[in-house]
Amino acid sequence: METPPLTSRRTLGHYDRQAQAFWDGTRDHDVSQNRAALLRHITAPAPLRILDFGCGPGRDLIAFRDLGHEVTGLDGSAQFCQMARAHSGCEVWHQDFLALDLPGGHFDGVFANASLFHVPSAHLPAVLRALFGTLKPGGVLFVSNPRGDDGEGWQGDRYGVYHSLEGWRRYVTAAGFVEIEHYYRPAGQPRHLQPWLATVWRKPREEETP
Repeated sequence: METPPLTSRRTLGHYDRQAQAFWDGTRDHDVSQNRAALLRHITAPAPLRILDFGCGPGRDLIAFRDLGHEVTGLDGSAQFCQMARAHSGCEVWHQDFLALDLPGGHFDGVFANASLFHVPSAHLPAVLRALFGTLKPGGVLFVSNPRGDDGEGWQGDRYGVYHSLEGWRRYVTAAGFVEIEHYYRPAGQPRHLQPWLATVWRKPREEETP
């Protein structure tokens, strides 16, 4: 793997150092709404091939695995990859988001929960094209990001981009995806208490491509 840029090295260094604390603090977070949003829009027959992009220590790998799907994890943190393999028993790929090597047309769905916002905006088009390429025609991409006004920068040792809905739409549609739905989290709260923006996208089938 080539030497990652500073944004990756510093951000991943943070997660490597905080891996156990991150697992302890997030393992019981309820993101079943997000997993369901991905699964209900996939029309392929089960079991599905799912890529958990930014799988962390493996919480959602376990959930998808327990539903009977063929799920693969991917993370840039070496510590997270080790933990995810141990926790889930699933295959987990150690890849920097900015240096992806993904199989073409392989997955029915990509689940990117709280991960893509770490990709600097200058690199985001290439990352989204890679995710588009690894999905089968008709496949579904789920993304949850902390919402904002399209600003980006460092928060401590983590780099983040805080997309507005309109700004995020421009990036993902430019990569070839078609929007299915969006919603804000956590559910049932007023908008100012919903810091997370969830969006769901489809890779057009060949007959739907202009």
